Amino acid sequence: MDTGWQIDSKTGYLQGAIRRCSPNYDHRPVGCEIDLIVLHNISLPAGHFGGPHIDALFMNELDLCAHPDFKALDRLRVSSHLLIGRDGRVFQYVPFHLRAWHAGVSSYCGRENCNDFSIGIELEGADDTPYEMLQYQRLTQITQALVSGYDTLSVERITGHSDIAPGRKTDPGPAFDWVHFKQLLNTA
Repeated sequence: MDTGWQIDSKTGYLQGAIRRCSPNYDHRPVGCEIDLIVLHNISLPAGHFGGPHIDALFMNELDLCAHPDFKALDRLRVSSHLLIGRDGRVFQYVPFHLRAWHAGVSSYCGRENCNDFSIGIELEGADDTPYEMLQYQRLTQITQALVSGYDTLSVERITGHSDIAPGRKTDPGPAFDWVHFKQLLNTA
């Protein structure tokens, strides 16, 4: 299925994504291959969608006075490779070959520091709010592009933040329909 989403192997960018260059990244360890996709959710303030706050967080430009909850985010430096908005728009903050700061303290199949070997995809959402069909479609298209672009990735190596940081993180949450997403991947 050709969806128009392709990875530029020279730049590490997803063609068609809106590029935003977050300062929150660094280099992956030498010889570390990308072999995991981690799904997250984010909303700022929690449970509110739309607006500039997620972008501002990833760009270190969040106005801490814009909402009382934002004071807890002071000096937080995070990023993700991609953000899929509820409207289906896709933003890329970090090229895939670089390490985004999305997973924090994490472990997958006995390997620590998942940021080293993973691609982080944020879905604008909340644990208890159903995701939009367009978000599932974009996620499926992008996953297919990633698997096509990186022979070390596979649809079997996709996990949630909650699975790599149990007890600390809950996203993408119970509202994320894993069965539906995997059905879409299998028919794509």
